[in-house]
Amino acid sequence: MSEHQTQRHPPSEDHLEQPSAGESRHDEIEVALVTGVSGAGLRTAAKILEDLGWYVADNLPPELISKMVDLGRESKPRIERLALVMDVRSRLFTGDLGWVVKELDSKGVRNRVLFLDASDAVLIRRFESNRRSHPLQNDGQDGTLTEGITAERLRLAQVKAAADLTVDTTSLSVHQLRGKIETVFGESDTTGVGVTVQSFGFKYGLPMDADLVCDVRFLPNPHWVSELREHTGQDADVRDYVLGQDGARDYLQTYTHLLNLTIEGYVREGKRYMTVAVGCTGGKHRSVAMTEALAAILADQGDVSVRVLHRDLGRE
Repeated sequence: MSEHQTQRHPPSEDHLEQPSAGESRHDEIEVALVTGVSGAGLRTAAKILEDLGWYVADNLPPELISKMVDLGRESKPRIERLALVMDVRSRLFTGDLGWVVKELDSKGVRNRVLFLDASDAVLIRRFESNRRSHPLQNDGQDGTLTEGITAERLRLAQVKAAADLTVDTTSLSVHQLRGKIETVFGESDTTGVGVTVQSFGFKYGLPMDADLVCDVRFLPNPHWVSELREHTGQDADVRDYVLGQDGARDYLQTYTHLLNLTIEGYVREGKRYMTVAVGCTGGKHRSVAMTEALAAILADQGDVSVRVLHRDLGRE
């Protein structure tokens, strides 16, 4: 295991401040480390977290994070939820947060790393529409926007690989980004793993923020059934057709078993969020029906919180 990919274990009692009578663990400070590529929506994420009641410090050098946490603990009133936004605007930010995570873990501080990303094409369009230069643009040989984006991706490769949650904002509206962040950071006392089950169409590309991807294109396509073509996987007739095919329910049962094994591993490793992408050709029939069925099974188990998204439904 590389140094930046810190394995999460529950902190030992030696590192935890023991609560006095009447004081609960909920009084401990919670830290969100927010980073990502320039243009992916870091400032928007900061505003959303602020709306959710987090105290937000923007562009804080990593060396000051531990001191900021101590100040938050000692402040009156006490800061219980602290979001720290870091990007390459700070020349002190090398892209490695592994040592920061270790230090916070050693203090018994619950912390999570959120990484925002987007495709190069979308980043270029966003910079050009705002008539802004990239923070690393002038560091390259030719001084191009593409060079700046490439350099930044290299610098942030470590923290992206070690992030607890990666959100790709390429095709997200501000409202959709808010929904994702609210799901993850809206409650401070959630337990277990939060699972987002998302349908999509392969012809529109893979979801970049998916942890797991399953392909249900092996099932017959309702598109070729005239009475089902205009309906979606949320309709009972399409759902019954898809789940009634040979192998469909066996696949659903087997994949649920694999997911449960993965969720157990996430819990052991301290990972709290998972995005499962279910794909078919267009994201209208098979993937939608299977996503709804999979989410219902997981929700019935009661030990995970489940959210359903249909990325490409209606896109056709």
